Amino acid sequence: MSKLSLQAQNRATLQRQWLLERNDATALEAIEHLVGMQAQQPLAPYVGLWTRLTTFQPADLVQLIEGREAVRGSMMRATIHLMSSRDFLAFRPLIQPRLDREVFQNMTYGRHRLEGLDMPAVLQAGTDRLTQSPATAVQLREHLAPLWPDRDPAALAHAVRCLLPTIQTPPRGIWGKGGNPAMSLPHLWLNADLHPHPNPEALVLRYLAAYGPASVQDAQSWSGLTHLTEIFDRLSLRTYTDANSGRTLYDLPTLTLTDPDTEPPIRFLPEYDNLYLSHADRSRWSATPKQLQSLYTQGTVLQNGEPTATWRLPKPTKHQATLEITPITRLPKRTQSLLEPEAQALLTFTNPTTTHEVHFLTP
Repeated sequence: MSKLSLQAQNRATLQRQWLLERNDATALEAIEHLVGMQAQQPLAPYVGLWTRLTTFQPADLVQLIEGREAVRGSMMRATIHLMSSRDFLAFRPLIQPRLDREVFQNMTYGRHRLEGLDMPAVLQAGTDRLTQSPATAVQLREHLAPLWPDRDPAALAHAVRCLLPTIQTPPRGIWGKGGNPAMSLPHLWLNADLHPHPNPEALVLRYLAAYGPASVQDAQSWSGLTHLTEIFDRLSLRTYTDANSGRTLYDLPTLTLTDPDTEPPIRFLPEYDNLYLSHADRSRWSATPKQLQSLYTQGTVLQNGEPTATWRLPKPTKHQATLEITPITRLPKRTQSLLEPEAQALLTFTNPTTTHEVHFLTP
């Protein structure tokens, strides 16, 4: 098997993530190519799409969510993801084992709080409430508490949220709006049911197309699932050896690897971007992978394919928006000048009608 250096893995995945060159695809095509986008920060996918697409505007995603072509719900790793509606229907059943663990092994809402509980009855009661209208977690608690007065209402509502294929409805996730997440169900919101015969092989192939080359452990880390080795074994895949760890990396035989000497452009990634969360071994992104644990919760600046700074947008005034960049280590003035154009472009995207300033803070 050919050996792949960390830089070769880095460039290959950046190319598939559309971070070497912006793509002219639609927002829906991008969401499906990425197999969803992590979205517990409701507006993060807007920046994630802007940094990957040539002509993306917030209204493009608003239209998809309000038109019910895209939805937000619990998916990979039991976290909120923005998915195309058809992918949610196709893949949500495959992720259920991870969500089962999220319920029954949860230290706050699970374990003894659910022992002896008639869970089918709880889920039916939750369905009955959601049939009336989309409901927030508080509204679910208020509905369920009188039915099981000896149980923790928060635990009951958490079980409904995870064990049913709940979808978060607008205005949550809508640019310029907000509100507590309210939940519905596919047959109510999309007038469709989950796919009765989900295809795990399709999920693995889609993962490799967007995040490969990758190991079985990487795919399991991304999805939150276990025992994927047998799925990989059923597929005809190309294999490489990780030159750093010796692990076997799998890939689609139809895809070629980009030149590892390609110089990546500067890109601004949003909080919790899946780029950092989709491999068990994150060495391709950082010489010190543990450092990513404290970074991916923030917006990050990719330079030469690695995070070199974090960024944030303080609340703008009526006339001015500011982007604050905090280097991970001190950046020379020349490097700061390289970041400036992309920083200004991000400010134009997020605050098109104000004046803009970029501030570099002390690391």
